[in-house]
Amino acid sequence: MMLTQDRETNRAVDYANLNSSIQETFADIDRFEWQAIEELSVMRDNCYYFDAGHKSFEDYCENELTKHGGYRRVRDLLSAKKVVDTLPIELRAHITKPSQTRFLLRLVKTPDKLQEVVAMAAKEKPFPTACDFAQAVQLVAPKTKRTTKSEKSQTQLCNSVTVSSREHPRYGESGVIEAEAPNNSQQIVTFRDGERLLVNNTDLDVAIVSESTERRYPKEYAEALAALKEQHKLELERLEQELRIGLQAEVSARAEAQVSEQIQSMHFLYKQQKEQNIQLQQRLDEMEGLRKLETENQQLHQRIQELEHALIERPSQQWGNTMTQQATKVLNKQVKLALEKTIDLRTLALEPPKENATECLRLMGMALKNLSVAMNNTQALEAAALILGTSPTPEAIAIRTEQLQLLPQAVREIRQVLARIEFTWQEFWAVAEKYEVIKADYWAELTTSEKELISALNPKANVPLTIQVGSIVCHADPYHPLYIAKGKVVQDLGEQVVVAWDNSQDEPKNIERYNKNELRFPGS
Repeated sequence: MMLTQDRETNRAVDYANLNSSIQETFADIDRFEWQAIEELSVMRDNCYYFDAGHKSFEDYCENELTKHGGYRRVRDLLSAKKVVDTLPIELRAHITKPSQTRFLLRLVKTPDKLQEVVAMAAKEKPFPTACDFAQAVQLVAPKTKRTTKSEKSQTQLCNSVTVSSREHPRYGESGVIEAEAPNNSQQIVTFRDGERLLVNNTDLDVAIVSESTERRYPKEYAEALAALKEQHKLELERLEQELRIGLQAEVSARAEAQVSEQIQSMHFLYKQQKEQNIQLQQRLDEMEGLRKLETENQQLHQRIQELEHALIERPSQQWGNTMTQQATKVLNKQVKLALEKTIDLRTLALEPPKENATECLRLMGMALKNLSVAMNNTQALEAAALILGTSPTPEAIAIRTEQLQLLPQAVREIRQVLARIEFTWQEFWAVAEKYEVIKADYWAELTTSEKELISALNPKANVPLTIQVGSIVCHADPYHPLYIAKGKVVQDLGEQVVVAWDNSQDEPKNIERYNKNELRFPGS
């Protein structure tokens, strides 16, 4: 029994607190709406909106207050203030929210009727709703508006209706039709709490039937209009057919152009690949020859070491029937003389071979270094130093040999960066910085176009690159077939230059004239 009494006491306390909170919340909402009206009036009357660059008060409302309803909402709020200011002080308390003044606005110019409407609505309820004010306005100052045919087909404004559909959330509630119907199947209904909703005619208790709003014409006009419609329909069909044919032709032309461009690019890539394969095969053949020479040098070096080692270990041992220690020394001397007579190493250092000179001399210098160490030959050591570009000491030549062994890898990594369609100076420098000690060597291995690519991106360059005779260029238009091709400027005509393109399959090369602003450097 005590537990039941405590529970009822708690429910009473909870209801009292909750009801008080709800009352305060609604009061705050109404108070803040009136406060917003006062602040909007100050903004409009003092033109503060000009300080923010707004052209007008309406422009300010549309830009700054869009999420709150924009200028339409502000206009309704300011109209509510106009209605309240027109009433005497004793009647203002009956209007608790701006939405209740919507039906009273047209009576502002007749204050006596406005006071009569508010007083009449307040007799029924101390705090009338918007629907109560609407009914009072209809009684005191009914509208004498001249109706049209379309308006006669609809229900009269301020006609009281009730929602009869059980599926509608407002089932059983009554309201007033205060505005013209937006269409033939719905009505705008204002309920007693002031909310306006768009309700289907089938959900209302009053049968509302709207006639078609289509305009009717005399028979002869109707026939002429039907003929014009048929002619317009045929014209539209003809235009659609022509447009369809034109679009198909345009699509076919674009497809053919794309296929042609792709075929041209494939031919260019095939030719490039073929040239690279030929160069690679030549390089492999050269490397194979140098490898065989290196193998022979190593075998000779090993043989000499074996002979000298055997000579030191067993000075008294006989070498077969005729090979003695004296014969071995004579043989070594003859080998040295034969090498000296076969090739002049100093001349080779000063006059390198015509093809692949750097690679041949580098390998020859390392081979001579190994030979000079094996034979303890000062002349071979000096020749190796001349070829490798260092001092004629074993330590200097060893350091230089280690550096040059990195040369093929350095050139390969740098060319991998340059082969990209777009690259930056930072990407190139990240690779080149590792091989800065052999910069002169890998720079000599690069082609003229590769050097121009690097120089074009170098931020430390004092003079900007200009297109001149000998420059390697590409077409500047990304959609041009020669955008990725490379050509060489063979003649400078001032504002124009003559370019010989490398990707031409005809012989002689494809040579054309261009303005300088139509060209670019590769990688730019």
